[in-house]
Amino acid sequence: MSLFRDVPLADPVAVFKLTADFREDPAPNKVNLGVGAYRTDEGKPWVLPVVKKVEKMIAEDNSLNHEYLPILGLPEFRSSASKIALGEDSPAILEKRVGAVQCLGGTGALKIGAEFLRRWYNGNNNTKTPVYVSAPTWENHNAVFANAGFEDIRPYKYWDAQKRGLDLSGFLGDLESAPEYSIFVLHACAHNPTGTDPSQDEWKQIAEVMKRRSLFAFFDSAYQGFASGNLEKDAWAVRFFVSQGFEILCAQSFSKNFGLYNERVGNLTVVAKDEDNVNRVLSQMEKIVRITWSNPPSQGARLVAITLTTPELFNEWKDNVKTMADRVLLMRAELKARLLSLGTPGTWEHITQQIGMFSFTGLNPKQVEYLVKEKHIYLMASGRINMCGLTTKNIDYVAESIHEAVTRVQ
Repeated sequence: MSLFRDVPLADPVAVFKLTADFREDPAPNKVNLGVGAYRTDEGKPWVLPVVKKVEKMIAEDNSLNHEYLPILGLPEFRSSASKIALGEDSPAILEKRVGAVQCLGGTGALKIGAEFLRRWYNGNNNTKTPVYVSAPTWENHNAVFANAGFEDIRPYKYWDAQKRGLDLSGFLGDLESAPEYSIFVLHACAHNPTGTDPSQDEWKQIAEVMKRRSLFAFFDSAYQGFASGNLEKDAWAVRFFVSQGFEILCAQSFSKNFGLYNERVGNLTVVAKDEDNVNRVLSQMEKIVRITWSNPPSQGARLVAITLTTPELFNEWKDNVKTMADRVLLMRAELKARLLSLGTPGTWEHITQQIGMFSFTGLNPKQVEYLVKEKHIYLMASGRINMCGLTTKNIDYVAESIHEAVTRVQ
């Protein structure tokens, strides 16, 4: 009789289960639109040319070793990552009120931020502080904050299913009615899963209400550069909030924009009122890291740091990122054009209005089920598709299958 006999079998993580089902499907025309990773037009993972170059540099550098990094991570990675988020000439950086923690991917950055806020924000160990996440959002947002001990996780209005766009009035209404000091998890750009971002004017309205009502902004920045192909444009919301005097946390992931999915390269940027506050915050985050992973890995962080701090490599990286962003934008335009030419019922403008890796198609669960079972096209039950799963070879088949699903299944 096992000591673990009463342990229930957990449900598999949906997106990984989808990929496993795809792999086991023998159909020759199968298409995977679920996975959250970039693919080339051949449907293959892409190791960025600049990454290959820097990996070789690291391998040939005899001065490097495998000693422990500082608990907070590689200093040159932390500072260069924060500069990418806030801008090279950010007044906050110049005023020494910015700090950072190297983390295990964007998820690790959210985890350390959530653990810190639960311990030290809005009182000590305040598990009752409301945490608001967008409806819908990346499913890990709910789980990370709940696991950190927050007991009151609420949705805020974001997606308008009728117009297939942002529900700004609903969003602003939830900001107005939220208790003071509530935490709002905001997607810096390329909202996951909808691909719908506020405009700059809309971000200004959001910031005005949040500032007036003393609400805390925790940004999740997983797609900087990848969304539009422009690093500055994709960081606009974060930089605007900082310019308005907000103290913020910003979780950064380098999985997508460097293609370093399995290296787990993340950064948590902290912006506070002054240097003293930053130092005290980092001292507590160091304690949390020590009992979480104790010490971060160096390879991915070193690779990113070398790239960001070497002008020639930095420019090459920006070109690589633009290559990925442009392919996604092309697939959006091509899919919309095909659905319109087929006369597919409904509106499809949102496909090109949305941005980043994902598109929220508006397909309902029954239509998704039809695509999976009848057409061997794998996508999330929410109707979210990864635009990188589309290629010049499969896009006609996918468009015709969507048309079929929409016309046959209500």
